[in-house]
Amino acid sequence: MSAEKKIILASGSPFRKQLMEAAGLAFTAEPARIDEREIEAPLVAGGASPEAVATALAKAKAEDVARRNPQAFVIGSDQVMSMDGRLFHKCTSVEMAREQLRSMRGKTHRLSSAISIVRNGEEIWRHISVADLTFRRFTDSFLASYIANAGEKVLLTVGAYSYEGLGQQLFEKVEGDFFTIIGLPMLPLLAALRDLTIIPR
Repeated sequence: MSAEKKIILASGSPFRKQLMEAAGLAFTAEPARIDEREIEAPLVAGGASPEAVATALAKAKAEDVARRNPQAFVIGSDQVMSMDGRLFHKCTSVEMAREQLRSMRGKTHRLSSAISIVRNGEEIWRHISVADLTFRRFTDSFLASYIANAGEKVLLTVGAYSYEGLGQQLFEKVEGDFFTIIGLPMLPLLAALRDLTIIPR
């Protein structure tokens, strides 16, 4: 990775990092230092869509890290989960996760995953992808088993599930690609990196 084509992932997410590593990208990771709720609050109050919120947060993350690394191509990404006009955040306790999952049985929620690439203080590319996921009407006994097996891992993701792991047992139907669900739409990102001549075409 040459100095003039340095890639930085503005995230501490192990899931996003794993996706980029699996794609063979040479990069470093540096978490953004922003207050996501502070950025989100006025957008939500103003009636912004989940996609607009995710896009704004992805850009803010990329801009924050780019200020410290102006020559690098900084990739910011954010995922927003929404249902019935409400935005969700990571649960703060296992019991909260249990109640959230119980309340979402048989319902469809949306994951909006945004990416922003910033260099020299300028956003040079952005993308938004969405996935709609429908929980099956699982039983209380299944939920108890799921929570017992997943443990505190339910606190790592906003939906209280890892789609690539035990969480797949929660679903009846999924409309959207795997990468969007995990939180980093890799195919559009790789296409953009090729178009920007950051990686070989």
